[in-house]
Amino acid sequence: TTTRAAPARRAAPTSAMRDLIVIALLLPSCALSMTIATDGLIRTSRHAAHVRMAEDMPSIIIGGGRIGSALAEIGCDGDVLVRRGEPIPEEPASGPIYVCTRNNVLADVIAATAAERREDLVFMQNGMLGDFLAEQGLAGVTQVLLYLAVSKLGEKPTDGITDTNPEGLTSATGKWAAAFKARLEKGALTCHVRDGDDYTRRMLEKHVWICAFMAVGARRGCSVGDVESQHKDELRRLVEELVAAGEKELGVTLEAGVFERLAAYGRSVAHFPTAVKEFEWRNGWFYKLSEAALAAGDADPLPIHTAVLKELGVVS
Repeated sequence: TTTRAAPARRAAPTSAMRDLIVIALLLPSCALSMTIATDGLIRTSRHAAHVRMAEDMPSIIIGGGRIGSALAEIGCDGDVLVRRGEPIPEEPASGPIYVCTRNNVLADVIAATAAERREDLVFMQNGMLGDFLAEQGLAGVTQVLLYLAVSKLGEKPTDGITDTNPEGLTSATGKWAAAFKARLEKGALTCHVRDGDDYTRRMLEKHVWICAFMAVGARRGCSVGDVESQHKDELRRLVEELVAAGEKELGVTLEAGVFERLAAYGRSVAHFPTAVKEFEWRNGWFYKLSEAALAAGDADPLPIHTAVLKELGVVS
């Protein structure tokens, strides 16, 4: 005969263990997963702590303009809205720090952020930020390609949904991408979390959109909608040129139908004015490719773009 061993008894929780359980119950949902093993030890799940990043949470929002105010409006209790130039608060001590300022103050924002919190910065500015962020030691920080239209302060945002992309166009990558998506979803807005080349392709596409539409619109003195409806052929030639140069520089290939997608977004924000601005971050990125090629004795890969910039007096 065999004798079955008596089942092991689970150790009774000590006073310290009970205190930790109480603390865990007070934490936000999914912040911590806790179990008591048969040896009486308290086990926590790192995966559950990571999942919490996929939820909206108290955040710091830098910039009280249209986008910053919209994010605060659909946010949660505990958010702190910081006006430009105000000190960045110590609380909340964790979570995203949404940077909703113009590009020309980004270096100041980073400098004003505590070193241990800089990885929590979330950048959503137009333009190519890659080289700048790398120089700041923030190459892997969260970035957002924002397709939202807020006509004026306090108005509800219009999502970047078009007839070619009914699923929405806004994309995010990095540590707090899922948390940003969760916040937008609370406001019935769309966002897609992307990584690697998938994000890079969409970054290039959005960059081409703003550089092409603004250049043609400034040259013709018209709105985004008029660029799409009245100067489509001119716009197409410039878009094709910018896409080719951008793909070569970044080592990616955009999906077929680029022009149709960009034109569709133009129709969705037809009332937007046009102007070539923030040159360093926008059209300047493409112009540097022209300068580099000419300096190497090669032909300008972007002759149409360069000619428009010279006509507008942006470059000489």
